[in-house]
Amino acid sequence: MLFLPVLLLLSLVAASPVSPRDLCQGSKTVVSTQYIGQNKNVKLELITCDALSTSKAIENGALLQARQTPNVCGANCATHCFNPSGGGPDPNECHVIADALRFQSQNIGQIFTVSNGSANILSLTYSSCTTFFLNQASTPLNYCRTDFAALVDWLAPNCQATQNAHGGLCVANDGRWFVQVQHS
Repeated sequence: MLFLPVLLLLSLVAASPVSPRDLCQGSKTVVSTQYIGQNKNVKLELITCDALSTSKAIENGALLQARQTPNVCGANCATHCFNPSGGGPDPNECHVIADALRFQSQNIGQIFTVSNGSANILSLTYSSCTTFFLNQASTPLNYCRTDFAALVDWLAPNCQATQNAHGGLCVANDGRWFVQVQHS
């Protein structure tokens, strides 16, 4: 019965892009900042906050989450583009982020963990492009950097003005996480 929570999430998030910091209610904290990729030109921030503005979207499925696998590599997600057109990120600049994720995968490890809590957002920015992975589950999640890179490379060019869009997101079928690509 996670269908209803996912629909609620989509109604809250898919209407227009939101900044990773706008997803927070109350206090927001950048826990760490580093630059990744071969050229160390992609800014990576881990952001936490008191509560998620979309947290009600998964509240009903919280009891099931403890029994679900924390590894969501390869998990399916539903893509949604932000309408109307105009103001999307440059797909070439988003590709720099995707390449940085692939570089990290080859040199640090394929899997990264975003812990559970009130809100856990892994945000990456390069020039006009910002993307983030949001863990809205009640448990920590492991995700593959190469999967994240593939989503960035798919969302950035496929949610542009030619599709009457300006960025987009992919929401996990079970509603525990999503990846968003938007203009910085």
